[in-house]
Amino acid sequence: MNDLAMYFWIAIAASLLFVDLWAIVSVFRSDKSDATKALWALLIVVFPLVGLAIWGIAGPRGIKRGTGPTSDEHSKG
Repeated sequence: MNDLAMYFWIAIAASLLFVDLWAIVSVFRSDKSDATKALWALLIVVFPLVGLAIWGIAGPRGIKRGTGPTSDEHSKG
């Protein structure tokens, strides 16, 4: 494999890792139960690409009350 192809696949893998980490953080910031959060995180870790796609379609979203921005400058309201 030539160097350009190797760097391309490294960039793809690094991007997937970054997006998976973001998804896991998003799962743990949701207001779902701890068991649900753990199962979603496990799905994303065990099946990085497929788990991310499933989470994107059906996964928990949102932020627990009290964990988001606290100043008026950062709020959307």
